[in-house]
Order: sequence, then C-alpha cells, then structure tokens
Amino acid sequence: MKPAFEKLFGFDSKVNNVRTEILAGMTTFLTMAYILAVNPNIFSALPGMPQGSVFTSTALAAIVGTLVMALYAKKPFALAPGMGLNAFFVYTVCLGMGYSWQFALTAVLLEGLIFIVLTVTKVRSWLLNAIPGTLKKAIGAGIGLFIAFIGMQNAGIIVDNASTLVGLGKITEGTALLGMIGLFVTAALVMAKVRGGMLWGILITTVIGLFIKDPATGEAITKFNGFVSLPDTVAPIFCQFDWSHVFSWDMLVIVFTFLFVDMFDTMGTIIGVHQGAGLIPDDGPRDNVPGAEKMFLADSIATVAGACLGTSTTTTYVESAAGVGEGGRTGLTAFSTAVCFALALFFSPLFLAIPSAATAPALIIVGVMMMPSIKRIHWDDYCKAIPAFITIVMMPLAYSISDGILIGVITYVACHALAGRFKDISITMWVLAVLFVCKYIFI
Repeated sequence: MKPAFEKLFGFDSKVNNVRTEILAGMTTFLTMAYILAVNPNIFSALPGMPQGSVFTSTALAAIVGTLVMALYAKKPFALAPGMGLNAFFVYTVCLGMGYSWQFALTAVLLEGLIFIVLTVTKVRSWLLNAIPGTLKKAIGAGIGLFIAFIGMQNAGIIVDNASTLVGLGKITEGTALLGMIGLFVTAALVMAKVRGGMLWGILITTVIGLFIKDPATGEAITKFNGFVSLPDTVAPIFCQFDWSHVFSWDMLVIVFTFLFVDMFDTMGTIIGVHQGAGLIPDDGPRDNVPGAEKMFLADSIATVAGACLGTSTTTTYVESAAGVGEGGRTGLTAFSTAVCFALALFFSPLFLAIPSAATAPALIIVGVMMMPSIKRIHWDDYCKAIPAFITIVMMPLAYSISDGILIGVITYVACHALAGRFKDISITMWVLAVLFVCKYIFI
C-alpha cells in the first residue's frame, strides 16, 4: 500500500509512518468534532434550516474540503465550517441585518469563487509570504495560546466573569473537573512519549466522564444515546441561493468580510501550525511555506462546496495542530480525518457523545507544543518585540486569529516607521497596514 500512499498523499515511507498518520488524523477529528454539534445549534436560530440537514451539510463540507486537502495539497490539514464565521452568518447577516439565509449562502458562494481567483493568481500566497519572520514566529505562539484558551473554555476551566471578563471555573466538579483530570492523564501519556498519547487521553477522559456528573443536570457528562442513525437529507438547504441583492452595497461588504476573515484565519493557521511543528524556517526565503497555493485552493474549493451544501464558510481548522502534534505530516492524516467525518454521518450519536471537556486537554497540550517559536523572537529589539507581543496576546484576548494578525501588521509598520527604520518595511506591508486600518475604521 505504501507506493499508493506515496502517489495519493505525498507519503514518504522512509520518513512517515502509516499508523502515526492515521492516529494523527483521528486526533484532529476528535479535537474538531464539536463543530458537528455546534453548527446545527447555531443555525437552528434560522427558520427553514433543519438541524438534521445542517448536521449533514456540515459533515459533507468537512469531507469534501479535507479530501481535497489530502489528495491535491497532500497536507495534514482538516477543514470544516468555521467557528466565528458561522456566528457572523447567523447573528450578523441574518438576524442583525435582516437578510435571508439564502442571501447569506450566496455571499459565501461568491467569497469562495473570489478565493479561487486569488489563489490561482497567487495573490494569497504573495500575501502569506509578505509577512515578516518576526510575525510568523509570533503567529505560531499566538495560535498556541488561542487554542489552549479554547480548550479551557470548552471544559469550563475558564468561565465568564462579570467583573474581570474571565475567571477560573469551579474545577472541583462537573466538566471543569473532568477537563483537569483529562489534562493530567493526557500530560502523563505525552510525557511518557506514548504513541497517540493525545488520542488515548481523549478516549480515556471520555470514559471517565461516565462517572462524573454535571451539577446542573445531575447526569453523567458523557452520555450515549444510541450508536447508529441515517443522515438527514440536505435537500431543504442545497443550492438555495438568492441573487436579488447580489449588486447591493451590503452584499459587497458581507462578501468582503467573509473573504477577509477566512483568508487571514487560514493564513494564520497555515503559518502557525507549520511554524509550531518546525516545518518551515524562521527566516530565509519569503516563499517558505511549501505548497501554499494548493492549500489555499483546497480551502477555496471547500468554501464553494459548503455554500452549495447549505452551510457557512468552510475553512482550514487550527485544531489540525493536534494531528500535526501527533506526528501527522502528509495527506494521509487529512484523509483519515475525512474518513472519520464520513463515519460520523452514520454514527453521530456515538461520536457526539465525546464531551468537549474530553478534547480540551489535547488542545491545551498542543498549545504547549506551539510555544517554542517564541524563544526565537528578538525580544531585545523593541521594533520586533512589541508587534510580536501584540500579535500573540491579541489572538486569545480578541478571540480571533485574524485580528491578531491584522493588528500585529499595523503595529509592526507603526513601530518601524516611528523608529525611522523604513527600509525594514516592504511596500506590501505598507499597503496591508493601510488596508487593515481602513477595515477597522469603516467595517
């Protein structure tokens, strides 16, 4: 099978291991499977979008996008409808601005088509390679903090606080207790260098959840409600586009917002995961992310497919770092993730029984794995250190990878200009900084 794997997935039998790649793909799936539950819940606020149909479209969009990534780009990244973008779709475009979900789907479709054009013309790759090495290092560390924060939040270890915005949850009970136990279990497995340690940590934590009760309901955190079910049809939401407002100003703004957020979320994920795994050099040639165009094209195709299937923008998931952290390096990892999503279509009750508290420890450990790039930042050079620090802290605090990158770029240009180091600012960085400032002023 290895020659076939080499042709299909870019698998090198001298370097890569089949078992490692498959375990990595399963780990990535388990850390992002929450989207199968979250996406239908978000879209349930819109009349005419049945939860069952949205569940099926979510899984199918993930399968299509991840398969393209596996077979065409041959990279270990997984795709699915993006968090944040789905909330913008439902709560801003539809409920806030009063447009139909058909209108919003049309905006997603147009965004995806524009993405394809930008990718084919290599504009996206040009933007990626224009990011200075200092910011690339910071992006990796920032994403590490961001996904660790997501994990702690999902487990209830970090909760809302009216006075301080966030605070420590009650870690002696419920999901927070399960998350803490899972963290120590997963940490022990990783420190012992057990192969597939994070995956085993997720599974063991899920089983432990059968014996820990949620204080709010009095029921076990892990609940099994059957094993097999046939997927619902996507017919009610398939290719339901509304072209009546396609030339309106609102459509232009919405498409641009989808495009902007998705492009820089994907860019941040690609840079950060590669940087965290040591797959690209810190400095050197600008064109230092191999296969960037193919990864971007996979992301673009997935967005178009997702719009046709009836869901919001499909994007490359930062949780892919979990699989990369387990040793995933080729398209076989992404293919394994796609297979898991296909199985989830028929075993949704079983897969959805894995609580978010069980996947939280894996996200926290991956956050640790993505921090080493921070030591290669020149902290004694404030022109570089300040933009890097702003990029790192802005991602978890603003709850946005793209905002961290955008404000980091603005800060980088501002700091170097104020210091009179104009030769260190490329024309591209000047243009990006001006566009990003305009984005915050006018959008």
